[in-house]
Parts: sequence; C-alpha cells; structure tokens
Amino acid sequence: MIGAGARIGSNCTIYQQVTIGGARRGDYQASHYPCIGDDVVLYAGAKLIGDIRIGDRVDVGANAVVRSDIPDDSIAVGLPARAIHRTAVGRVRILAEAV
Repeated sequence: MIGAGARIGSNCTIYQQVTIGGARRGDYQASHYPCIGDDVVLYAGAKLIGDIRIGDRVDVGANAVVRSDIPDDSIAVGLPARAIHRTAVGRVRILAEAV
C-alpha cells in the first residue's frame, strides 16, 4: 500500500506487502507521508509510517517498522527500526535507535 502523498525516488525496489503511509487515517497532506530517497530497497512487509525521510542507498529489512528518519547509506532493521550505518570497510555500527 502506497499512500497518496508518499514521494519515492528513482531506482527503488519495493517488495510485497510494504506499507508507505501517513501517520493518521484520513490525513492526506503530502507533508505527512514518507519521502524515500534514490536506490532504496524496501523488503517484504516493511512499514514506513508518518512524516519521515529515508535517505539514499538505504535497505529497509523485512517487517521493519520505520517511524523516524534513516540517514543515507544505512540499513534499517527491527521493530521499531534502528539505523545501522555501512562503513567504508564493510563493518556496521549502530547509529541510532528509532523511537
């Protein structure tokens, strides 16, 4: 399900049962929907809810629930989702835990 006000960048991949929606039922203002950057992959069952920004080159894991911004070059996993940053040498470190 993709809400009417959602903005999706180029070269994004969206798998089955992904929800990209506003935080409130019946609220159709475009500013209350997620903004998704370029080269993003949303795996099966991911939920992106509310006025959030998903950066460029982000992977959102299966069934992750994202309610806060995710920076560029990150992986978002969990419930609620937390951002894990991809470093230049391939290691990962936890950046922040979404609320």
